Amino acid sequence: MIYSRIAAVIRSFSFYKSHPLNVECKTGSYARITKMKLTKRLPVSILATALLGLSLALACQTVPETNRSQIVLIDPQSEFKLGVDAYKDALSKAKLSKDMRMAGILRRVGWNIANVAHQPDYRWEFNLLEAQQPNAFCLPGGKVAVNTGILPIARSEAGLAVVLGHEIAHAIARHGAERLSHNMLIALGGELLAQGMGQNRRQRELIRVAYGYGSAITFTLPFSRSHELEADHLGLLYMARAGYDPREAKLFWKRFADFARSNSKGSTPEFLSTHPTDQHRIVQIDRLLPTAMAEYEKSSKIGIGENLM
Repeated sequence: MIYSRIAAVIRSFSFYKSHPLNVECKTGSYARITKMKLTKRLPVSILATALLGLSLALACQTVPETNRSQIVLIDPQSEFKLGVDAYKDALSKAKLSKDMRMAGILRRVGWNIANVAHQPDYRWEFNLLEAQQPNAFCLPGGKVAVNTGILPIARSEAGLAVVLGHEIAHAIARHGAERLSHNMLIALGGELLAQGMGQNRRQRELIRVAYGYGSAITFTLPFSRSHELEADHLGLLYMARAGYDPREAKLFWKRFADFARSNSKGSTPEFLSTHPTDQHRIVQIDRLLPTAMAEYEKSSKIGIGENLM
């Protein structure tokens, strides 16, 4: 697993013999580091060497369509297994919809988009869950679930294609594995910083708390928002190539924004949120629409498709 790989990288540093590290990790589905113990505090100069060594050892790849470089430590096979396990667990706790018509539409739209995503190694699966919350997800390897609560907002096959294109894009871009890798490096950096700069236990705890808040606002939340916008980008292209009118994406997000406003007591400032504002999303869609429309013109042009409600 990825945690043993991190430990191996750390132990390969030249300073290991004089500054032994004992990294103990516990794993789970999209798990995080739950325990990390360093047997000796490290000087700040060694922290820099450690972090530099880690960065050089990381696997780097490119996201399709956007060509953004990303760091992904976990291998696809391990990532897919996490996805399958998490999907089985989610389905075991959920109620599958008995609406065969809607479940059939979901699978039809899902496969139309999956076919243009060109991921033959993915084992696609689409399930409709009976739940009022307007939500959907796609786990690694192509395991998709959609709540019935989002169908009135989607309204049509094209609206559903916006949702599925977005969620499938998260899996294609390996956002889950990237986020896991990112969180591990942040956790490791914070622990090294605390051990290197803290003079006593209380100081180390204060450093960890300050580092946690600072990294969340500076790195983690913007990172999550960038993933959402990237999924919007890829999803727009996927739905257009699958034959669904990409202009429906803007209408969907406007309806979703209206729903969110009517069911919320207030809005969270974007810099404190894991998601970009709806207006931010719509601005990006406007910018990308010419490209998406060019893809749509080359497609079979399903258009809006069948109405859902």
